[in-house]
Amino acid sequence: MRSIMRDGNDRTSRAVMRDEALRLFAESGPDAVSVRQIAQAAGVSPGLVLHHFGSKDGLRQDVDRHVLAVFEAVLGEVSAHGPEGPEQTRGQARSLGAAVLRHLPEDSPVPAYLGRLLMSDAEAGRTLFRRLFELSLRTLEEMERTGQAARGRDPQVRAAFLLVNDLALLLLRPRLTEVLGTDPLSAAGLERWAPEVLTVYGGGLTAEGTGDTA
Repeated sequence: MRSIMRDGNDRTSRAVMRDEALRLFAESGPDAVSVRQIAQAAGVSPGLVLHHFGSKDGLRQDVDRHVLAVFEAVLGEVSAHGPEGPEQTRGQARSLGAAVLRHLPEDSPVPAYLGRLLMSDAEAGRTLFRRLFELSLRTLEEMERTGQAARGRDPQVRAAFLLVNDLALLLLRPRLTEVLGTDPLSAAGLERWAPEVLTVYGGGLTAEGTGDTA
């Protein structure tokens, strides 16, 4: 199995067990997955899983910490390069989803697990959402500074709205691909997605847009 991160080299047996648990948790939910299933997927004994993590709950906490670390790396990149990221391509909207995909292989279970994590009561989920919200606030402030947006009467609500829309693109990516016929986070998909999003943000739903993706 490939590493969850594109350039990760952490392929110890512990990492393999963690990554297989992440994949199974993303597919079926943690409650539906047993230690035995994780061990079988990782090619180890259930006893070895328990030796490393103590229990399935301990393994889930390790998975949560790993996913949080993935997003911390993404947030560090976005924060370092500003709202547009290091490689803003033609027609590409500012997108947390696009930044995430630069760090992950296409078949990574991390985006699918993200939804479960954010909707759970786990501290990792609450911490991650707070970090994402703080980033959204900073992005809105930067866009205001450059004349690309206004903070509005309630900047916190506006930042939360932008964050929710960005997360929806990431979390609903498979369903959006089905109905649009194009992956919205692929280069071609962003060429379709970004102009409409920016038109709505700029002029509301009554705006016609120019059809220009440049």
